[in-house]
Amino acid sequence: EEITAATTYSDFPGFLNSFVWVNRKLTQPEHYAMVARRLFERLEAEGVVYVEVTLSVGVILWKKLPFDPVFEALQKEAARTKIGVRWIFDAIRQFGPEPAAPVFDLAADRVHEGVIAIGLGGDEERGPALQFKDLFQKARDRGLRLLCHAGETPGTTIGPRSVWEALEIGAERIGHGFRSIEDPRLVAHLAEKKIPLEVCITSNVRTSSVPSLGEHPVRKLYDAGVPIILNTDDPALFDCTLKGEYALAAREFGFTDAELAGLAENAFTYAFDQSLLIGR
Repeated sequence: EEITAATTYSDFPGFLNSFVWVNRKLTQPEHYAMVARRLFERLEAEGVVYVEVTLSVGVILWKKLPFDPVFEALQKEAARTKIGVRWIFDAIRQFGPEPAAPVFDLAADRVHEGVIAIGLGGDEERGPALQFKDLFQKARDRGLRLLCHAGETPGTTIGPRSVWEALEIGAERIGHGFRSIEDPRLVAHLAEKKIPLEVCITSNVRTSSVPSLGEHPVRKLYDAGVPIILNTDDPALFDCTLKGEYALAAREFGFTDAELAGLAENAFTYAFDQSLLIGR
Protein backbone atom coordinates (compact mmCIF):
# COMPACT_ATOMS: atom_id res chain seq x y z
CA GLU A 1 0.00 0.00 0.00
CA GLU A 2 2.84 2.39 0.80
CA ILE A 3 4.49 1.73 -2.57
CA THR A 4 1.23 2.22 -4.44
CA ALA A 5 0.52 5.49 -2.66
CA ALA A 6 4.04 6.80 -3.22
CA THR A 7 4.13 5.94 -6.93
CA THR A 8 0.62 7.10 -7.84
CA TYR A 9 0.52 10.52 -9.46
CA SER A 10 -1.53 12.51 -11.95
CA ASP A 11 0.83 15.24 -13.13
CA PHE A 12 4.49 16.06 -13.68
CA PRO A 13 5.18 17.43 -10.16
CA GLY A 14 3.58 14.28 -8.79
CA PHE A 15 5.89 12.15 -10.90
CA LEU A 16 8.91 14.07 -9.61
CA ASN A 17 7.76 13.34 -6.05
CA SER A 18 7.49 9.63 -6.88
CA PHE A 19 10.92 9.72 -8.52
CA VAL A 20 12.42 11.27 -5.38
CA TRP A 21 10.61 8.77 -3.13
CA VAL A 22 12.09 5.83 -5.02
CA ASN A 23 15.55 7.39 -5.15
CA ARG A 24 15.59 7.88 -1.41
CA LYS A 25 15.42 4.07 -1.12
CA LEU A 26 18.65 3.71 -3.10
CA THR A 27 21.26 4.19 -0.39
CA GLN A 28 23.95 1.62 -1.25
CA PRO A 29 25.93 0.74 -4.39
CA GLU A 30 24.30 -2.71 -4.40
CA HIS A 31 20.89 -1.03 -4.68
CA TYR A 32 21.95 0.68 -7.88
CA ALA A 33 23.48 -2.58 -9.09
CA MET A 34 20.20 -4.40 -8.58
CA VAL A 35 18.28 -1.75 -10.52
CA ALA A 36 20.77 -1.92 -13.38
CA ARG A 37 20.74 -5.73 -13.42
CA ARG A 38 16.96 -5.87 -13.66
CA LEU A 39 16.95 -3.18 -16.36
CA PHE A 40 19.49 -5.00 -18.50
CA GLU A 41 17.64 -8.31 -18.08
CA ARG A 42 14.45 -6.65 -19.22
CA LEU A 43 16.09 -4.96 -22.20
CA GLU A 44 17.84 -8.16 -23.26
CA ALA A 45 14.46 -9.91 -23.26
CA GLU A 46 13.13 -7.19 -25.56
CA GLY A 47 15.95 -7.65 -28.06
CA VAL A 48 17.76 -4.39 -27.28
CA VAL A 49 21.42 -4.45 -28.38
CA TYR A 50 22.55 -0.95 -27.36
CA VAL A 51 21.36 1.35 -24.62
CA GLU A 52 22.20 4.81 -23.36
CA VAL A 53 21.16 4.78 -19.71
CA THR A 54 20.39 8.07 -18.03
CA LEU A 55 21.93 8.10 -14.56
CA SER A 56 20.65 10.88 -12.34
CA VAL A 57 24.02 11.82 -10.90
CA GLY A 58 22.54 15.07 -9.62
CA VAL A 59 20.28 13.08 -7.31
CA ILE A 60 23.15 10.84 -6.15
CA LEU A 61 25.15 13.91 -5.14
CA TRP A 62 22.06 15.50 -3.59
CA LYS A 63 21.77 12.43 -1.35
CA LYS A 64 25.47 12.86 -0.48
CA LEU A 65 26.31 9.32 -1.55
CA PRO A 66 29.94 8.56 -2.46
CA PHE A 67 29.79 8.45 -6.24
CA ASP A 68 32.71 6.19 -7.16
CA PRO A 69 31.36 3.02 -5.44
CA VAL A 70 27.96 3.54 -7.10
CA PHE A 71 29.44 3.92 -10.56
CA GLU A 72 31.78 0.95 -10.05
CA ALA A 73 28.78 -1.22 -9.14
CA LEU A 74 26.93 -0.06 -12.23
CA GLN A 75 29.92 -0.71 -14.46
CA LYS A 76 30.18 -4.27 -13.19
CA GLU A 77 26.56 -4.87 -14.18
CA ALA A 78 27.14 -3.28 -17.58
CA ALA A 79 30.07 -5.65 -18.15
CA ARG A 80 27.84 -8.66 -17.46
CA THR A 81 25.17 -7.89 -20.05
CA LYS A 82 25.33 -8.66 -23.76
CA ILE A 83 23.97 -5.18 -24.46
CA GLY A 84 26.32 -2.37 -25.43
CA VAL A 85 25.96 0.10 -22.54
CA ARG A 86 26.77 3.78 -22.46
CA TRP A 87 25.91 6.23 -19.69
CA ILE A 88 24.36 9.68 -19.79
CA PHE A 89 25.01 11.66 -16.62
CA ASP A 90 22.03 13.84 -15.78
CA ALA A 91 22.08 17.08 -13.78
CA ILE A 92 19.01 18.44 -12.00
CA ARG A 93 18.23 21.69 -13.74
CA GLN A 94 16.07 23.29 -11.04
CA PHE A 95 19.04 23.05 -8.64
CA GLY A 96 20.88 25.54 -10.83
CA PRO A 97 24.30 25.55 -12.56
CA GLU A 98 26.46 25.55 -9.43
CA PRO A 99 25.26 22.16 -8.09
CA ALA A 100 25.28 20.88 -11.69
CA ALA A 101 28.98 21.63 -12.22
CA PRO A 102 30.24 18.57 -10.26
CA VAL A 103 27.97 16.35 -12.40
CA PHE A 104 29.59 17.73 -15.55
CA ASP A 105 33.06 17.17 -14.06
CA LEU A 106 32.27 13.59 -13.10
CA ALA A 107 31.03 12.93 -16.63
CA ALA A 108 34.08 14.47 -18.29
CA ASP A 109 36.43 12.50 -16.04
CA ARG A 110 34.77 9.26 -17.18
CA VAL A 111 34.54 9.79 -20.94
CA HIS A 112 36.79 6.74 -21.38
CA GLU A 113 34.76 4.68 -18.89
CA GLY A 114 31.54 4.46 -20.86
CA VAL A 115 30.12 7.92 -20.18
CA ILE A 116 29.01 9.28 -23.54
CA ALA A 117 26.92 12.38 -22.80
CA ILE A 118 25.66 14.93 -20.32
CA GLY A 119 22.01 15.84 -19.95
CA LEU A 120 19.62 18.12 -18.09
CA GLY A 121 16.48 16.75 -16.49
CA GLY A 122 13.91 17.96 -14.00
CA ASP A 123 11.75 21.06 -13.99
CA GLU A 124 12.50 23.06 -17.14
CA GLU A 125 10.51 26.07 -15.96
CA ARG A 126 12.52 26.46 -12.74
CA GLY A 127 15.80 25.63 -14.46
CA PRO A 128 16.05 27.44 -17.81
CA ALA A 129 18.55 25.88 -20.20
CA LEU A 130 20.39 29.14 -20.84
CA GLN A 131 21.74 29.03 -17.29
CA PHE A 132 23.82 26.03 -18.33
CA LYS A 133 25.28 27.39 -21.57
CA ASP A 134 28.85 27.69 -20.28
CA LEU A 135 28.75 24.22 -18.73
CA PHE A 136 27.49 22.72 -21.98
CA GLN A 137 30.21 24.41 -24.04
CA LYS A 138 32.93 23.14 -21.69
CA ALA A 139 31.39 19.65 -21.71
CA ARG A 140 31.50 19.54 -25.50
CA ASP A 141 35.13 20.66 -25.47
CA ARG A 142 35.86 17.81 -23.02
CA GLY A 143 34.47 15.17 -25.36
CA LEU A 144 30.89 14.78 -24.15
CA ARG A 145 27.80 14.68 -26.32
CA LEU A 146 24.95 16.96 -25.30
CA LEU A 147 21.26 16.48 -24.74
CA CYS A 148 18.54 18.29 -22.84
CA HIS A 149 14.99 17.63 -21.71
CA ALA A 150 12.82 20.41 -23.10
CA GLY A 151 9.34 21.09 -24.40
CA GLU A 152 7.78 18.48 -22.13
CA THR A 153 5.84 20.05 -19.30
CA PRO A 154 2.69 22.12 -19.82
CA GLY A 155 2.66 25.80 -18.93
CA THR A 156 2.38 29.19 -20.59
CA THR A 157 5.96 30.30 -19.93
CA ILE A 158 7.69 27.27 -21.41
CA GLY A 159 7.15 24.95 -24.37
CA PRO A 160 8.72 25.70 -27.75
CA ARG A 161 10.84 28.43 -26.20
CA SER A 162 12.41 25.84 -23.92
CA VAL A 163 13.38 23.76 -26.96
CA TRP A 164 14.89 26.78 -28.71
CA GLU A 165 16.97 27.48 -25.60
CA ALA A 166 18.11 23.85 -25.43
CA LEU A 167 19.29 24.13 -29.02
CA GLU A 168 21.01 27.43 -28.27
CA ILE A 169 23.18 25.82 -25.59
CA GLY A 170 24.16 23.04 -28.00
CA ALA A 171 21.78 20.15 -27.34
CA GLU A 172 22.13 17.53 -30.09
CA ARG A 173 19.03 15.59 -29.06
CA ILE A 174 15.93 16.80 -27.24
CA GLY A 175 14.35 14.73 -24.50
CA HIS A 176 10.59 14.73 -25.21
CA GLY A 177 10.30 18.01 -27.12
CA PHE A 178 6.75 17.29 -28.27
CA ARG A 179 5.59 20.82 -27.52
CA SER A 180 7.66 21.87 -30.51
CA ILE A 181 4.47 21.22 -32.46
CA GLU A 182 3.17 24.56 -31.17
CA ASP A 183 5.78 26.47 -33.19
CA PRO A 184 5.77 25.73 -36.96
CA ARG A 185 9.12 27.46 -37.38
CA LEU A 186 10.66 25.21 -34.73
CA VAL A 187 9.17 22.10 -36.34
CA ALA A 188 10.66 23.12 -39.68
CA HIS A 189 14.03 23.76 -38.04
CA LEU A 190 14.09 20.35 -36.34
CA ALA A 191 13.19 18.66 -39.60
CA GLU A 192 15.73 20.60 -41.67
CA LYS A 193 18.62 20.16 -39.22
CA LYS A 194 17.68 16.55 -38.45
CA ILE A 195 17.54 17.13 -34.70
CA PRO A 196 15.85 14.12 -33.09
CA LEU A 197 13.19 14.15 -30.41
CA GLU A 198 13.26 11.39 -27.79
CA VAL A 199 9.52 10.80 -27.64
CA CYS A 200 8.07 8.93 -24.64
CA ILE A 201 4.35 8.55 -25.32
CA THR A 202 3.28 6.72 -22.16
CA SER A 203 5.32 9.03 -19.96
CA ASN A 204 3.71 12.12 -21.45
CA VAL A 205 0.22 10.74 -20.83
CA ARG A 206 0.97 9.52 -17.30
CA THR A 207 2.34 12.93 -16.28
CA SER A 208 -0.61 14.72 -17.96
CA SER A 209 1.89 16.60 -20.11
CA VAL A 210 -0.59 15.83 -22.88
CA PRO A 211 -4.30 15.92 -21.97
CA SER A 212 -5.01 12.50 -23.49
CA LEU A 213 -3.35 9.79 -25.55
CA GLY A 214 -5.18 10.80 -28.70
CA GLU A 215 -3.86 14.36 -28.40
CA HIS A 216 -0.20 13.37 -28.41
CA PRO A 217 1.47 15.06 -31.43
CA VAL A 218 3.93 12.25 -32.22
CA ARG A 219 2.22 11.51 -35.53
CA LYS A 220 2.12 15.18 -36.57
CA LEU A 221 5.78 15.63 -35.72
CA TYR A 222 6.70 12.51 -37.68
CA ASP A 223 4.65 13.57 -40.69
CA ALA A 224 6.37 16.97 -40.59
CA GLY A 225 9.73 15.25 -41.05
CA VAL A 226 11.07 15.60 -37.51
CA PRO A 227 13.33 12.65 -36.60
CA ILE A 228 11.56 10.65 -33.89
CA ILE A 229 13.07 8.10 -31.52
CA LEU A 230 10.72 6.08 -29.30
CA ASN A 231 11.78 5.72 -25.68
CA THR A 232 10.42 4.56 -22.32
CA ASP A 233 11.59 7.38 -20.05
CA ASP A 234 11.38 5.67 -16.62
CA PRO A 235 9.96 2.23 -17.46
CA ALA A 236 9.31 1.15 -13.87
CA LEU A 237 7.56 4.35 -12.78
CA PHE A 238 5.58 4.60 -16.02
CA ASP A 239 4.84 0.86 -16.23
CA CYS A 240 5.91 0.64 -19.87
CA THR A 241 8.33 -1.22 -22.11
CA LEU A 242 10.11 -0.25 -25.31
CA LYS A 243 8.21 -2.89 -27.29
CA GLY A 244 5.03 -1.53 -25.77
CA GLU A 245 5.81 1.97 -27.02
CA TYR A 246 6.21 0.64 -30.57
CA ALA A 247 2.92 -1.25 -30.25
CA LEU A 248 1.26 1.90 -28.96
CA ALA A 249 2.55 3.93 -31.90
CA ALA A 250 1.08 1.37 -34.29
CA ARG A 251 -2.24 0.94 -32.52
CA GLU A 252 -3.06 4.53 -31.62
CA PHE A 253 -1.23 6.56 -34.27
CA GLY A 254 -1.30 4.31 -37.31
CA PHE A 255 2.43 3.76 -37.71
CA THR A 256 2.99 1.04 -40.31
CA ASP A 257 5.56 -1.72 -39.98
CA ALA A 258 7.81 0.15 -42.39
CA GLU A 259 7.48 3.35 -40.37
CA LEU A 260 8.19 1.50 -37.13
CA ALA A 261 11.29 0.04 -38.74
CA GLY A 262 12.30 3.58 -39.62
CA LEU A 263 11.85 4.67 -36.00
CA ALA A 264 14.04 1.78 -34.87
CA GLU A 265 16.63 2.78 -37.46
CA ASN A 266 16.57 6.32 -36.05
CA ALA A 267 17.64 4.90 -32.69
CA PHE A 268 20.79 3.60 -34.36
CA THR A 269 21.34 6.65 -36.56
CA TYR A 270 21.22 9.10 -33.66
CA ALA A 271 23.01 6.95 -31.09
CA PHE A 272 25.94 8.81 -29.55
CA ASP A 273 28.43 5.93 -29.81
CA GLN A 274 28.37 4.47 -33.30
CA SER A 275 31.41 2.29 -32.59
CA LEU A 276 29.36 0.00 -30.35
CA LEU A 277 26.84 -0.60 -33.14
CA ILE A 278 29.23 -2.05 -35.68
CA GLY A 279 28.16 -5.59 -36.45
CA ARG A 280 25.02 -5.42 -34.34
